[in-house]
Amino acid sequence: MTAFEPRVFSGVQPTGNLHLGNYLGAITRFVALQDSYPCIYCVVDMHAITVWQEPEELTNAIRSVAAAFIAAGIDPDKHVIFNQSQVHEHAELAWIFNCVARMGWLNRMTQFKEKAGKDRENASVGLFAYPSLMAADILAYKATHVPVGEDQKQHLELTRDIAQKFNYDFAERIAELGFGDAYFPLTEPIIQGPATRIMSLRDGSKKMSKSDPSDYSRINLTDDRDAISQKIRKAKTDPEPLPSELKGLESRPEAQNLVGIYAALANSTSEQVLTDFGGAPFATFKPALAELAVEMLAPVNAEMRRLLADPGHLDQILAKGADQAAEIAAPVIDGAKDIVGFVTSRRKRTAERSVA
Repeated sequence: MTAFEPRVFSGVQPTGNLHLGNYLGAITRFVALQDSYPCIYCVVDMHAITVWQEPEELTNAIRSVAAAFIAAGIDPDKHVIFNQSQVHEHAELAWIFNCVARMGWLNRMTQFKEKAGKDRENASVGLFAYPSLMAADILAYKATHVPVGEDQKQHLELTRDIAQKFNYDFAERIAELGFGDAYFPLTEPIIQGPATRIMSLRDGSKKMSKSDPSDYSRINLTDDRDAISQKIRKAKTDPEPLPSELKGLESRPEAQNLVGIYAALANSTSEQVLTDFGGAPFATFKPALAELAVEMLAPVNAEMRRLLADPGHLDQILAKGADQAAEIAAPVIDGAKDIVGFVTSRRKRTAERSVA
């Protein structure tokens, strides 16, 4: 059985303002994983353009995500931070995977249906093929683990299907070239923590989103203290006090969401939050939540602002990370090209000439 070196890969799209859901559901988990794995964290700007983006806004958003990674605690000197479009291996492997994946698989992707809506015929081909590119993002580094939210779990299952089909279709060739019994790993999802899915502050049945027209539906990482406090004060709730047990949160999505946010910010559990606040009205709980949110997010906000004031420095970090990422991905893509029968790549011929 082929053994793969443990490695984490994940990415965040540079679209709209990063918010509390991105921070608690993804970025804080990225930070924690640094202690256990070599990590590659990507600003997935190629995914962003599956829908229209203003070019200048996209450039700024790429830097903003990179700044958020670093401000939250990801160390660019120990792990890799880069933006996807600087590493062409992603696009090359995505095309191979487009030819491995089946139309029926992609037709089942619920995110495409949600994003395309009723105007499916006007959606970009890129939006439809998005999951193949996501698989390439992960498997270009033979990543063994990916921290994902529940909404991305289906895409990761597709990544596993693509890897498995590639390994099966080319099994003889993979063995012949000395790659063992599998070329790509079956990547495992990491779905854990008290707040893998943060909901809207205006509607507890909907995920907190950058695209929601109401800015009061989310807490942006760029919000200052006053904005954070005001949004939590105005967050939708119900007239009942907080229950003392989790069962009491059933059919109370807004209450459940705020309790989950508090638990995640406090690195606690919803059970413990209800032990501390059970029976309290929201007039008591909301100020406590606002105080905690400000305490946890203000340092991240300040460091993001400091980093964004020097875009040249951020660009250097992304360029260095892209070089590191390409160094890992290049031999993986060269191997995939050899397996499918492409003529030896120019990069490999150049390397062979330089050795000779």
